[in-house]
This record gives sequence, C-alpha cells and structure tokens, in this order.
Amino acid sequence: MTKIKTNYNSKELSEFKKLIEDKIYTAQKDLTLLKSSYKNDGNNGTDDTSPTFKAFEEGSETMSKEANTQLAIRQEKFIRDLKSALVRIENKTYGICRVTGKLIQKERLMLVPHATLSIEAKKIQK
Repeated sequence: MTKIKTNYNSKELSEFKKLIEDKIYTAQKDLTLLKSSYKNDGNNGTDDTSPTFKAFEEGSETMSKEANTQLAIRQEKFIRDLKSALVRIENKTYGICRVTGKLIQKERLMLVPHATLSIEAKKIQK
C-alpha cells in the first residue's frame, strides 16, 4: 500500500523558505519603487508650457498616482501573504490545503508559494 504524503519534509520546506524569502526581497524592492513614484512631487518641467498640456499632465499624474497606490496596496498584501507562508513553514503546516487538508502540489507552490488552497479546493470555491 502506498503511503499518502501528508506534509513536506525539512529539505523541501527549506527550498520553499528560500524561494519565499527571495520573493519577499524582490517584492519589497518593487514596493519601495512604487511608493517613491507616488510620493514624488511629479514636477516634470511643464511650468512654462501651455496650460492645456499642464492640466492634461496633472490629470494623468493623478491617475498614475492612484494606480501606483493600488499596486502598492496589492504588493503589501502579497508581502504579508508571503510572510504568513514563512510562519506556516516554521509551524510545519506549509503546503497543507486549508479546505481539504491534503497536500498542495509542489508545482503549484513553486508558482504560488503563498497558496493556502489546493487546485481541488479552488475549483470548489468557484
């Protein structure tokens, strides 16, 4: 009889931990860039150009600041989710689907390391 795997071993967990730490590092760098872009004063040297162009540019700037703010919020959530995954690694509960209780496929976790649902559970949710 084949034993069904119920959790990842220490070597696998340490591979996931490295992957997640790398993703957190990259995500934090991206977040810093996003925050600096919407905190920038945005003066692009349009002071001496036509008022119409200046108004257009300010509108565009407002839209991009809003878009960057939304991206920053999503990035912060992504970082929180990744950090939660690190906690699950420490607790040895990483990779276990919170709906089915089964092990989430390694391939899925390599692509979405903060996943808490198996593909099976995701399909049930739809």
